[in-house]
Amino acid sequence: MAAGLVISAPASGVGKTTLTLALARAWRHRGLNVQCFKSGPDYIDPAFHAAATGRASVNVDSWAMDRATIAHLVSRGVDADVVLAEGSMGLFDGVAARGVSGTGATADIAEMLGWPVLLVIDPSGQAQTAAAIAAGLRDYRPGVRLMGVVLNRVASPRHEDLVRRALNDAGIAVFGALPRHAEISLPKRHLGLVQAEEQAEIGALIDEAARFVAEHVDLDTVLHSAAAWSPEPAVNRLNVTPPGQRIALARDAAFSFVYPHMLEAWRAAGAEILSFSPLADEAPDASADVCWLPGGYPELHAGKIAANARFRDGLRAFAVTRPVHGECGGYMVLGTGLTDADGVRHGMMGLLGLETSFAKRRMHLGYRLAELAAPMPGHRPGARLRGHEFHYSTILAQPDTALAVVHDATGAVIAETGSRRGQATGTFFHLIAEDR
Repeated sequence: MAAGLVISAPASGVGKTTLTLALARAWRHRGLNVQCFKSGPDYIDPAFHAAATGRASVNVDSWAMDRATIAHLVSRGVDADVVLAEGSMGLFDGVAARGVSGTGATADIAEMLGWPVLLVIDPSGQAQTAAAIAAGLRDYRPGVRLMGVVLNRVASPRHEDLVRRALNDAGIAVFGALPRHAEISLPKRHLGLVQAEEQAEIGALIDEAARFVAEHVDLDTVLHSAAAWSPEPAVNRLNVTPPGQRIALARDAAFSFVYPHMLEAWRAAGAEILSFSPLADEAPDASADVCWLPGGYPELHAGKIAANARFRDGLRAFAVTRPVHGECGGYMVLGTGLTDADGVRHGMMGLLGLETSFAKRRMHLGYRLAELAAPMPGHRPGARLRGHEFHYSTILAQPDTALAVVHDATGAVIAETGSRRGQATGTFFHLIAEDR
């Protein structure tokens, strides 16, 4: 029997990830087995969870996944002592139109799993108003239970006292208060946090966060306030068809955004993943029957990617006879050219005619529902794919045949259709699940 809880907040940037990592590591230091999950489509946080717990973390998403799929994914916590689901954005923030089992809000996952919410509140610039916000979140939606709050970045003992008194008057438990502590801030980049594998000091940073949180938060009371939970028997409902039997997968600092549950589903279906590094000028394995280029940060490495002849020539030769697919950054690399933030154009692989630029940043963000007009690796024409798009590039040209009709979460048609030419296909969205 595990203790299950959800860590959420009124908004982004309040400290959910730091508190999640700190609690996970602190409980792990006490000898407990901790399993983390990420609510929503963020593909960076699960790697931090794994660094904190030593166990793989996966995304659970109510817009893209049905309840059976979510139940299957969380069942990996069956042998854990503590199970934490880190939320995204604010507790009730999702899209306007319901998806497969919800709107993508963290509250959907909390209600679905029956786990109470530990709320992180940053009372900077306020005092008693913090209690009003917490009380509003507590009462907003029946079925979502607030277990209490942790205050983050309190300015002084007097400030803490004011907020604590107000929360106490509102009947809301305070499990701890964290003073400002710059040493545990996680570095950020334009798509969110700098990735865990890029930070050599990540273990020490999480250890310091755990020490700091253990000093200021009542870990025992938090644990005892969580829900007793044991997963129901779950049938594998991922229904993911691997793109091939032997998959050449680009994996390095430029190609790192791939959902862990997708890789696990490919392996569970019997596929073999053959990783290679374009940044190390490696070509896809010649024995593979498909090549997959995930998203990441190719714009930060565009010059090197363009100069790596072994990768370029090997990929082009591969694409003559076998399918190659790219997601987001991988799609951009399959294109003709990529202009970086300094306005310098770098020639890319030329397997597609896509031309993109980061010189004028434009954010593309949101869920995507795509109906395939043509096959892509692992999926037939007519398949309905659910995914998420997040990047700052501008399309200068997308001349090839459209791969899909793509809608956002409101049903509006969008221009980022993906494209296909010969054996090459690409999408701007990262695949999460297929409708079945």
